Amino acid sequence: MQGLLVINKSKGITSFGVVNKLRKILGEKRIGHTGTLDPLASGVLVCLVGRPCVLSNYIMSSNKTYIAKLKLGVKTDTYDITGEVLENSEKTVTQDEFSSVVNSFLGESLQLPPMFSAKKVNGQKLYELARRGEEIERKPSKIFVEKIEILNFLENEAEILVTCSKGTYIRSLINDIGEKLGCFATMTDLIRTHNGGFDIENAVSLENLTSENVSEYLISAEGAVLNYKAVKVTQKQAIRFYNGGELDIERIYGFNADEDEVLRVKYLDVFVGLGIKKGNSLKVLCPIENPSI
Repeated sequence: MQGLLVINKSKGITSFGVVNKLRKILGEKRIGHTGTLDPLASGVLVCLVGRPCVLSNYIMSSNKTYIAKLKLGVKTDTYDITGEVLENSEKTVTQDEFSSVVNSFLGESLQLPPMFSAKKVNGQKLYELARRGEEIERKPSKIFVEKIEILNFLENEAEILVTCSKGTYIRSLINDIGEKLGCFATMTDLIRTHNGGFDIENAVSLENLTSENVSEYLISAEGAVLNYKAVKVTQKQAIRFYNGGELDIERIYGFNADEDEVLRVKYLDVFVGLGIKKGNSLKVLCPIENPSI
Protein backbone atom coordinates (compact mmCIF):
# COMPACT_ATOMS: atom_id res chain seq x y z
CA MET A 1 0.00 0.00 0.00
CA GLN A 2 1.35 3.41 -0.91
CA GLY A 3 0.09 6.94 -1.49
CA LEU A 4 -1.13 9.66 0.82
CA LEU A 5 -4.00 10.27 3.18
CA VAL A 6 -5.36 13.71 4.01
CA ILE A 7 -6.33 13.42 7.66
CA ASN A 8 -8.52 15.87 9.56
CA LYS A 9 -6.68 15.72 12.87
CA SER A 10 -8.82 16.28 15.94
CA LYS A 11 -7.74 18.17 19.05
CA GLY A 12 -6.00 16.33 21.86
CA ILE A 13 -3.83 14.00 19.77
CA THR A 14 -0.28 14.62 18.60
CA SER A 15 0.74 14.31 14.96
CA PHE A 16 2.89 11.32 15.93
CA GLY A 17 -0.18 9.84 17.61
CA VAL A 18 -2.04 10.08 14.30
CA VAL A 19 0.80 8.25 12.55
CA ASN A 20 0.75 5.49 15.17
CA LYS A 21 -2.99 4.99 14.76
CA LEU A 22 -2.63 4.84 10.98
CA ARG A 23 0.07 2.18 11.31
CA LYS A 24 -2.36 0.03 13.26
CA ILE A 25 -5.26 0.63 10.87
CA LEU A 26 -3.24 0.01 7.70
CA GLY A 27 -0.73 -2.55 8.95
CA GLU A 28 2.03 -0.44 7.38
CA LYS A 29 5.11 0.79 9.27
CA ARG A 30 6.32 3.29 6.65
CA ILE A 31 4.02 6.22 7.44
CA GLY A 32 5.02 9.83 8.01
CA HIS A 33 3.40 13.26 8.08
CA THR A 34 4.24 16.55 6.37
CA GLY A 35 4.20 19.11 9.15
CA THR A 36 3.50 18.86 12.87
CA LEU A 37 0.23 20.08 14.38
CA ASP A 38 0.19 20.71 18.15
CA PRO A 39 -2.28 18.69 20.26
CA LEU A 40 -4.31 21.91 20.69
CA ALA A 41 -4.61 22.27 16.90
CA SER A 42 -6.86 20.44 14.47
CA GLY A 43 -7.19 20.24 10.70
CA VAL A 44 -5.25 19.09 7.67
CA LEU A 45 -2.42 16.66 8.33
CA VAL A 46 -1.10 15.10 5.11
CA CYS A 47 0.22 11.60 5.83
CA LEU A 48 2.41 9.62 3.43
CA VAL A 49 2.16 5.85 3.20
CA GLY A 50 4.95 3.59 1.93
CA ARG A 51 7.60 4.77 -0.53
CA PRO A 52 6.01 8.25 -1.03
CA CYS A 53 7.36 9.16 2.44
CA VAL A 54 10.41 10.45 0.55
CA LEU A 55 8.19 13.19 -0.91
CA SER A 56 7.65 14.78 2.50
CA ASN A 57 10.03 17.72 2.05
CA TYR A 58 8.49 18.65 -1.30
CA ILE A 59 4.97 18.83 0.15
CA MET A 60 6.11 20.63 3.29
CA SER A 61 7.63 23.43 1.21
CA SER A 62 4.20 24.66 0.11
CA ASN A 63 2.20 27.40 1.86
CA LYS A 64 -0.31 26.56 4.58
CA THR A 65 -3.53 28.26 5.69
CA TYR A 66 -4.77 28.49 9.27
CA ILE A 67 -7.69 29.93 11.20
CA ALA A 68 -6.56 30.94 14.68
CA LYS A 69 -8.32 32.33 17.72
CA LEU A 70 -6.46 34.47 20.23
CA LYS A 71 -6.93 36.27 23.52
CA LEU A 72 -5.40 39.68 24.18
CA GLY A 73 -3.96 40.65 27.56
CA VAL A 74 -2.41 37.25 28.36
CA LYS A 75 1.14 35.95 27.91
CA THR A 76 1.98 32.27 28.47
CA ASP A 77 5.23 30.31 28.29
CA THR A 78 3.94 28.19 25.39
CA TYR A 79 2.32 31.14 23.55
CA ASP A 80 -1.01 29.26 23.72
CA ILE A 81 -3.75 28.76 26.29
CA THR A 82 -2.33 25.41 27.47
CA GLY A 83 0.73 27.09 28.98
CA GLU A 84 1.53 28.74 32.27
CA VAL A 85 0.39 32.36 32.47
CA LEU A 86 3.43 34.63 32.83
CA GLU A 87 1.88 38.09 32.58
CA ASN A 88 -1.45 39.86 32.19
CA SER A 89 -2.34 43.27 30.81
CA GLU A 90 -5.41 45.45 31.26
CA LYS A 91 -4.59 47.60 28.23
CA THR A 92 -7.55 48.14 25.90
CA VAL A 93 -6.97 47.75 22.17
CA THR A 94 -9.31 49.10 19.50
CA GLN A 95 -10.16 47.16 16.35
CA ASP A 96 -8.31 49.76 14.25
CA GLU A 97 -5.18 49.38 16.37
CA PHE A 98 -5.44 45.60 16.17
CA SER A 99 -5.95 45.71 12.38
CA SER A 100 -2.96 48.01 11.87
CA VAL A 101 -0.60 45.77 13.83
CA VAL A 102 -1.90 42.53 12.29
CA ASN A 103 -1.41 43.87 8.76
CA SER A 104 2.15 44.93 9.59
CA PHE A 105 3.10 41.23 9.63
CA LEU A 106 2.27 40.77 5.94
CA GLY A 107 5.24 39.83 3.77
CA GLU A 108 8.70 38.66 4.78
CA SER A 109 9.99 38.86 8.33
CA LEU A 110 12.16 37.05 10.86
CA GLN A 111 10.48 34.91 13.50
CA LEU A 112 11.95 33.41 16.66
CA PRO A 113 10.72 29.81 17.17
CA PRO A 114 9.05 29.19 20.55
CA MET A 115 10.87 27.13 23.18
CA PHE A 116 7.84 24.85 23.35
CA SER A 117 8.23 23.48 19.81
CA ALA A 118 9.53 20.38 18.05
CA LYS A 119 12.30 22.35 16.35
CA LYS A 120 15.72 20.84 17.01
CA VAL A 121 18.78 22.80 18.13
CA ASN A 122 22.04 20.87 18.44
CA GLY A 123 20.09 17.63 18.10
CA GLN A 124 17.65 18.38 20.93
CA LYS A 125 13.98 19.27 20.60
CA LEU A 126 13.29 22.67 22.11
CA TYR A 127 10.23 21.48 24.03
CA GLU A 128 12.32 18.84 25.83
CA LEU A 129 14.63 21.60 27.08
CA ALA A 130 11.68 23.85 27.95
CA ARG A 131 10.07 21.13 30.07
CA ARG A 132 13.29 20.96 32.09
CA GLY A 133 13.08 24.69 32.66
CA GLU A 134 15.92 25.45 30.25
CA GLU A 135 15.86 28.23 27.69
CA ILE A 136 18.55 28.49 25.03
CA GLU A 137 19.40 31.04 22.37
CA ARG A 138 17.48 30.44 19.13
CA LYS A 139 18.20 31.83 15.72
CA PRO A 140 15.29 33.61 14.02
CA SER A 141 13.99 32.04 10.80
CA LYS A 142 12.81 33.84 7.69
CA ILE A 143 9.06 33.47 7.15
CA PHE A 144 6.58 34.88 4.65
CA VAL A 145 2.96 35.77 5.43
CA GLU A 146 1.09 35.83 2.14
CA LYS A 147 -2.30 36.70 3.59
CA ILE A 148 -3.63 37.73 6.99
CA GLU A 149 -7.29 38.57 7.54
CA ILE A 150 -9.28 39.47 10.64
CA LEU A 151 -12.39 37.28 10.77
CA ASN A 152 -13.72 38.44 14.13
CA PHE A 153 -12.78 41.01 16.78
CA LEU A 154 -14.63 41.47 20.06
CA GLU A 155 -13.05 43.28 23.02
CA ASN A 156 -10.08 41.10 24.03
CA GLU A 157 -10.69 38.19 21.66
CA ALA A 158 -10.12 37.82 17.93
CA GLU A 159 -10.07 35.30 15.09
CA ILE A 160 -7.65 35.57 12.17
CA LEU A 161 -6.96 33.71 8.91
CA VAL A 162 -3.30 33.32 7.94
CA THR A 163 -1.69 31.93 4.77
CA CYS A 164 2.04 31.56 5.35
CA SER A 165 5.25 29.80 4.39
CA LYS A 166 6.67 26.57 5.74
CA GLY A 167 8.18 26.96 9.21
CA THR A 168 5.84 29.70 10.40
CA TYR A 169 4.66 29.27 14.00
CA ILE A 170 1.19 30.76 14.38
CA ARG A 171 1.67 30.80 18.16
CA SER A 172 4.76 32.94 17.74
CA LEU A 173 2.99 35.19 15.25
CA ILE A 174 0.19 35.81 17.76
CA ASN A 175 2.71 36.40 20.56
CA ASP A 176 4.54 38.91 18.36
CA ILE A 177 1.25 40.68 17.56
CA GLY A 178 0.58 41.00 21.29
CA GLU A 179 4.07 42.33 21.96
CA LYS A 180 3.72 44.94 19.23
CA LEU A 181 0.31 45.98 20.61
CA GLY A 182 1.87 46.27 24.06
CA CYS A 183 -0.82 44.12 25.67
CA PHE A 184 0.31 40.48 25.14
CA ALA A 185 -1.64 37.82 23.22
CA THR A 186 -1.95 34.05 23.38
CA MET A 187 -3.47 31.52 20.98
CA THR A 188 -6.64 29.77 22.13
CA ASP A 189 -7.48 27.64 19.08
CA LEU A 190 -5.94 26.66 15.73
CA ILE A 191 -7.29 24.92 12.63
CA ARG A 192 -5.13 24.19 9.59
CA THR A 193 -7.51 24.44 6.65
CA HIS A 194 -5.05 23.96 3.76
CA ASN A 195 -1.71 22.23 3.28
CA GLY A 196 0.16 21.05 0.19
CA GLY A 197 -2.76 21.64 -2.15
CA PHE A 198 -5.25 19.81 0.09
CA ASP A 199 -8.25 21.38 1.84
CA ILE A 200 -9.95 20.40 5.08
CA GLU A 201 -13.20 19.73 3.18
CA ASN A 202 -11.52 16.72 1.54
CA ALA A 203 -9.87 15.38 4.70
CA VAL A 204 -11.02 12.26 6.57
CA SER A 205 -11.06 11.85 10.35
CA LEU A 206 -9.35 8.89 12.00
CA GLU A 207 -12.71 7.89 13.45
CA ASN A 208 -14.12 7.37 9.94
CA LEU A 209 -11.09 5.51 8.56
CA THR A 210 -10.87 1.70 8.57
CA SER A 211 -8.74 -0.94 6.88
CA GLU A 212 -11.77 -1.75 4.72
CA ASN A 213 -12.46 1.78 3.40
CA VAL A 214 -8.94 3.22 3.26
CA SER A 215 -8.76 2.73 -0.53
CA GLU A 216 -11.58 5.30 -0.87
CA TYR A 217 -9.35 7.98 0.67
CA LEU A 218 -5.87 6.94 -0.49
CA ILE A 219 -4.49 9.39 -3.07
CA SER A 220 -1.71 8.50 -5.50
CA ALA A 221 1.80 9.70 -4.73
CA GLU A 222 1.72 11.92 -7.80
CA GLY A 223 -1.37 13.66 -6.44
CA ALA A 224 0.81 15.19 -3.73
CA VAL A 225 3.16 16.94 -6.15
CA LEU A 226 0.98 18.06 -9.04
CA ASN A 227 2.25 21.60 -8.50
CA TYR A 228 5.52 20.52 -10.14
CA LYS A 229 5.72 20.49 -13.94
CA ALA A 230 5.83 17.10 -15.66
CA VAL A 231 8.52 15.92 -18.07
CA LYS A 232 7.97 12.79 -20.17
CA VAL A 233 10.74 10.30 -20.80
CA THR A 234 11.18 7.00 -22.65
CA GLN A 235 11.01 3.69 -20.81
CA LYS A 236 14.77 3.26 -21.09
CA GLN A 237 15.32 6.72 -19.62
CA ALA A 238 12.71 6.05 -16.92
CA ILE A 239 14.42 2.83 -15.84
CA ARG A 240 17.79 4.59 -15.68
CA PHE A 241 16.28 7.43 -13.67
CA TYR A 242 14.46 5.09 -11.25
CA ASN A 243 17.75 3.29 -10.59
CA GLY A 244 19.50 6.56 -9.69
CA GLY A 245 21.04 7.55 -13.01
CA GLU A 246 20.91 11.16 -14.19
CA LEU A 247 19.57 11.92 -17.66
CA ASP A 248 21.05 14.09 -20.42
CA ILE A 249 18.40 16.78 -20.99
CA GLU A 250 19.39 17.06 -24.66
CA ARG A 251 18.09 13.51 -25.09
CA ILE A 252 14.72 14.27 -23.48
CA TYR A 253 12.19 15.25 -26.14
CA GLY A 254 10.67 18.71 -25.61
CA PHE A 255 12.55 19.32 -22.36
CA ASN A 256 12.03 22.84 -21.04
CA ALA A 257 12.90 23.82 -17.48
CA ASP A 258 14.81 26.41 -15.50
CA GLU A 259 17.97 25.69 -13.55
CA ASP A 260 17.23 23.99 -10.20
CA GLU A 261 13.58 23.48 -11.18
CA VAL A 262 11.96 20.41 -9.60
CA LEU A 263 10.07 18.22 -12.09
CA ARG A 264 7.74 15.22 -12.10
CA VAL A 265 9.31 12.51 -14.27
CA LYS A 266 6.78 10.36 -16.13
CA TYR A 267 6.80 7.40 -18.48
CA LEU A 268 3.32 7.10 -20.01
CA ASP A 269 1.03 7.10 -16.92
CA VAL A 270 3.77 6.00 -14.53
CA PHE A 271 5.02 8.58 -12.02
CA VAL A 272 8.68 7.58 -11.92
CA GLY A 273 9.73 10.20 -9.37
CA LEU A 274 10.98 13.74 -8.83
CA GLY A 275 14.05 15.16 -10.51
CA ILE A 276 15.86 18.48 -10.64
CA LYS A 277 17.57 20.25 -13.54
CA LYS A 278 21.26 20.80 -12.90
CA GLY A 279 23.24 22.11 -15.86
CA ASN A 280 22.70 19.72 -18.76
CA SER A 281 21.37 16.94 -16.57
CA LEU A 282 18.13 15.86 -14.94
CA LYS A 283 19.26 14.53 -11.58
CA VAL A 284 17.30 12.20 -9.31
CA LEU A 285 15.71 13.63 -6.17
CA CYS A 286 13.49 10.69 -5.23
CA PRO A 287 12.40 7.66 -7.29
CA ILE A 288 8.83 6.51 -6.63
CA GLU A 289 7.49 3.95 -9.12
CA ASN A 290 9.36 1.27 -11.07
CA PRO A 291 8.64 1.84 -14.79
CA SER A 292 9.64 -1.70 -15.77
CA ILE A 293 6.81 -3.37 -13.85
